[in-house]
Amino acid sequence: MPPFQVTPSKCIVRLSKFTFSQFHHFQNASVKSKRGNNLKCSPSPSQDFPFLSSQMEIDKAIKECDDRRLKTKYNNAIYVIQRALALYSIEEVAFSFNGGKDSTVLLHLLRAGYFLHKGEQSCTNVGVKDFPIRTIYFDCPSAFPEINSFTYDAANAYGLQLDIIRSDFKSGLEALLKSKPIRAIFLGVRMGDPTAVGQEQFSPSSIGWPPFMRVNPILDWSYRDVWAFLLTCKVHYCSLYDQGYTSIGSIYDTVPNSLLSINNSSSSKEAFRPAYLLSDGRLERAGRVKKLPHSVGGKKPVVANGLTSMDLPKSSLLMASAIAVGDEILFGTAEDQLGHSLCKKLHSIGWSVSQTTVVRNDIDSVAEEVERRQSTNDMVFIYGGVGPLHSDVTLAGVAKAFGVRLAPDEEFEEYLRHLIGDQCTGDRNEMALLPEGITELLHHEKLMVPLIKCKNVIIFTATNVLELDDEWNCLIELMRSGGELVMAQPFVSKCLTTSLADLEVAQPVSKLCLKFPDLYIGCYHISRRGPLRIYFEGKDQDRIESAKEALCKKFQPGAFSEINLS
Repeated sequence: MPPFQVTPSKCIVRLSKFTFSQFHHFQNASVKSKRGNNLKCSPSPSQDFPFLSSQMEIDKAIKECDDRRLKTKYNNAIYVIQRALALYSIEEVAFSFNGGKDSTVLLHLLRAGYFLHKGEQSCTNVGVKDFPIRTIYFDCPSAFPEINSFTYDAANAYGLQLDIIRSDFKSGLEALLKSKPIRAIFLGVRMGDPTAVGQEQFSPSSIGWPPFMRVNPILDWSYRDVWAFLLTCKVHYCSLYDQGYTSIGSIYDTVPNSLLSINNSSSSKEAFRPAYLLSDGRLERAGRVKKLPHSVGGKKPVVANGLTSMDLPKSSLLMASAIAVGDEILFGTAEDQLGHSLCKKLHSIGWSVSQTTVVRNDIDSVAEEVERRQSTNDMVFIYGGVGPLHSDVTLAGVAKAFGVRLAPDEEFEEYLRHLIGDQCTGDRNEMALLPEGITELLHHEKLMVPLIKCKNVIIFTATNVLELDDEWNCLIELMRSGGELVMAQPFVSKCLTTSLADLEVAQPVSKLCLKFPDLYIGCYHISRRGPLRIYFEGKDQDRIESAKEALCKKFQPGAFSEINLS
């Protein structure tokens, strides 16, 4: 049974009028409606869209659509292309094409950009096959046959001057650049791609590679933007995307995205919805096959994806760690009040805090601390360093700790757009970059922006205690109702005070700790000359009473008195 397809006309109209989330809602509703009525699936949009869309038609389709975000992305990409064509002659530029959706978008942007660069009046007689930019294609033996077929069909349809590299890409590129005067190469790199780290729209090639300028017109485009462009412009794309593939690598590491699977008991063959129906662009690469690391010593990690509603004994000790990010705290110019408040909140729900730390506004510092704490704690809470400033590196640090990259999050960007309006324009989505594939947005009606959860790491955006109170209350409500937050048995405590000298009580208290290892027994002074306080804490009231009585028996009656610290 072929995967369900939505008719092109519906795709285009709804995409141009609605937000992307509404578009997916409409598509999913259409799927349910058509399947419920046992209607036949319509053809793939890619099958209906012709190869021969002219350069003028691309520009016209974007200008006539109602998608303001897509228009902004398109205009910025065209500007980058025209800027590159102004800096370099047509013989000095090339285009790297791999048959994927991103490079397909770039192909048509280059066609439109070249048309606009030459000027509409002088290009009235230019045909669809007049594309003078040299095109580089890496013909890999592990590529999907559909990718190869689409690439050669596109080359024939648009008159691409293909330079085919059949050796490894680096040596093949070195040979090509030696024989051709190429100084700049257009790439379909997007911010979520593995190679995008540290790149700008114009970035020199990396050390060890032949020298050329990397030009990235769609660097800030999201998954949503790519499909909005392809569907709005009605251009042909590789048929694999209509079979559930959302990100295509080689035949050895790519499978259809399971999130697009269609449950059909009447067919033995699994079917998938097309790629443009993926509702969460962050999961674009979920179809890339990954080998999971083996457990060490046969033991599973402490936490894989945060807390679940597993059946834990009430007396189980759940551990949390708190991380503050801020140079201002380490400099002594600001006080960390959130850490104290967070520890009290965790203690109130029966959790134990293993450590609180303060780290610099530095990606590596954040990453090292998060990686260390998330592997040994049930939950990690981090705050500070979240925002648009150069010092706001928390999200980048969390991403690095889990070995993932930051990628544009369309849903989060919509929240930011409503929150700060024109300050969050379509071409400035740095604030909406979240760790890819591990991020869950926790929505609550009392929060203007959802909380961010990355596996077992919760990221607070609060800057003061009152804001933390609000975020904490919403977090407890959300995670408790979802069965994700285990509410442990609360702690009970007793506190004794005495005028005895420290030396007199030191040895008896040390022996008491050995006798009651399940309890926390601590000693401290409010002032150097003030009375000594001995604190008992645990989850068993009877054990605390027994420890208190055992200590009192070591001394004369009246040596200790109980005080209430609440």
